[in-house]
Amino acid sequence: MKHSQVKIGIAPINWCNDDMPELGENITLEQCLSEMQAAGYKGTEFGHKFLSTAAKLRPLLDTYDLSLTAMWHSTYFVDNSDFEQEMAQLQQRIEFLIEMGAKVINLAECSRTVHSKKDIPLSQKPIFSSQEWDRLIHGLNKAGELCNQFGMKAAVHHHMGTGIQSLDEIDRLMENTDSNAVFLCADTGHLTFAGIDPLLVFEKYIDRIVHVHLKDLRGSVLKKVRAKDCSFLEAVLSHVFTVPGDGMIDFKPIFEILASSAYEGWMIVEAEQDPAWANPFQYAQTARDYLNNNCKQLITR
Repeated sequence: MKHSQVKIGIAPINWCNDDMPELGENITLEQCLSEMQAAGYKGTEFGHKFLSTAAKLRPLLDTYDLSLTAMWHSTYFVDNSDFEQEMAQLQQRIEFLIEMGAKVINLAECSRTVHSKKDIPLSQKPIFSSQEWDRLIHGLNKAGELCNQFGMKAAVHHHMGTGIQSLDEIDRLMENTDSNAVFLCADTGHLTFAGIDPLLVFEKYIDRIVHVHLKDLRGSVLKKVRAKDCSFLEAVLSHVFTVPGDGMIDFKPIFEILASSAYEGWMIVEAEQDPAWANPFQYAQTARDYLNNNCKQLITR
C-alpha cells in the first residue's frame, strides 16, 4: 500500500448524536469542526447539524481543512414497495456527495430496525425472510449500479439492531450481492458488539471493504448490556462505546491487514458517547495519539 493513500477522519457523532439529538445539542457545528481540526483529523462524515447544501458546506469544511468522506443513507428495500422512490432519494444523496468530493456512501438497510428505538431490546432486531432477502439483494445491487455510474462506492453498513448485524447476515449479504457494485463499511465496534471477531471480517472481505469505522467498546459495560438485553440506545447511554485505544479491541492485527492490502479508503474514528460525560475533544486526542503510535505505517497525517 502507498503510504499516502489512507487518511484518518472522525465522525461528528462523537460530539452530536444523530439518533439522540439531545446528546450534544448545545455543541455548535463550529466547535465540532474546530476540535476535529485541532486534534489532527483530515476528514469527517455528515452529521445532522451540517449544512445541507454543498455550496454552503464545502467552504465551511475547507475553513477547517476537512473533507467530507461519506454519509449515512437509510434504505428500505425490504419494506418500501416504491422502488423508484428509494432510487430517487439515493440519487439525490449521491449527487450531493459528488459535489462535496466524497467517494463513498454508507447504506444501512433500516426496514424494521430497532437501533433507533430506546424501548425495544436488541433481541427484537428484524430477521428477514428469504423473500425479503431477495428484495434487499436486488435493491442493493441496483443501488450499487447507480453509484458506479457516478463513480461512487456503495458501502453497506452492518449495524446493531438492523437486519444486517450477525456474521451469517454479513456473509449472506456479501455472497449474494455483486462484488463489483456492492461493498462494505466495516465497523469494528458493531462487529464486536455482535459477537464477531472483527479480524475475521477484515480478512475475509478486505477486497470489498471501502470504508472503515474505528470504534472501541468498554468490555465490562458490553457484558452488562448483553446480559440485560437492552436497546441499542440504552447501551449507548450506558457508555458501551469508546474510541480506539480506550477499550477492549486489539486494532493492531486489523491495521496490519489494511496495510498489506490495497485499501485506499478512509478510517473514521467513531464513538457514540454522551459528550457531557465523555469530553469529545479529549477522546478525539486519545484516539489520534493511539493511531499515531500504532499504525504509522498505514496513515498519513
